[in-house]
Amino acid sequence: MSTSKTVIAFSGKGGVGKTTCLVLFLKFLIESNKDSKILVIDADPDANIADVIGKKIHFKDTIAGKMRNLRKKIEKKAIFPYKDNKQAIESEIFNCFLHLESFDVIEMGRTEGIGCYCNVNNVLKNALDIISETYDLVLIDTPAGLEHFARKTGKDVTDLMIIVDPSKMAFHTLKRILDVSKEVSLIFNNYWVLGNRFSEDNKEILIKKLNSLHDFELKLLGFIPEDNEIMKHNLLTNNLLNVSNENPAYKAVKEVFKNFI
Repeated sequence: MSTSKTVIAFSGKGGVGKTTCLVLFLKFLIESNKDSKILVIDADPDANIADVIGKKIHFKDTIAGKMRNLRKKIEKKAIFPYKDNKQAIESEIFNCFLHLESFDVIEMGRTEGIGCYCNVNNVLKNALDIISETYDLVLIDTPAGLEHFARKTGKDVTDLMIIVDPSKMAFHTLKRILDVSKEVSLIFNNYWVLGNRFSEDNKEILIKKLNSLHDFELKLLGFIPEDNEIMKHNLLTNNLLNVSNENPAYKAVKEVFKNFI
């Protein structure tokens, strides 16, 4: 699959490991596609990407932080040197980028009780086309709930990656995500399912459950085992990109995502 203008949303129930799976995939991409321009968008208000890669992004440098300050300027009609509000918003978003050696990160952030969070969603939704034009691949860490899809924030996403763990709740959320995307007419090029923290004994259960869903052409990407080293990295907030290439979970990730790219 070509990575040209591919936008992948990592979704699923809270706690299934969306962020961990995204960062492990990112590590694989950095190593296997050295010339690709990659953007990671943390669209989750809980904002875990920076922590997992050992970085710190302050609220003032998030989209929500920029929009809060910009709104004050707009109210005072003091947006110079921008000619209009649209130009001001787009420029402020591009000032949110954290440029790293192999990829860029942008964090949506919280509104901290000021205004409606959906306004931040709308800003990101309207700017996503502009942002993604300069990148080969965009990875989005989505909120745990379904609002991201209900508001059509994912309309420019090409691939939906639904992460599930060995729990009934995770599979229930998978079905609800599919239902909501259908209700609001969100159609993706590919619907992927990735099993995270699965033992050999549990794999067949997920396969049977997926086979019971007929309304969507779901593609089971594969399984990632539970791993103590990965958990320790996340617990100590070490940079997960530095996990050993010989780590069993990461070796599984490499095999799994070979099927994707």
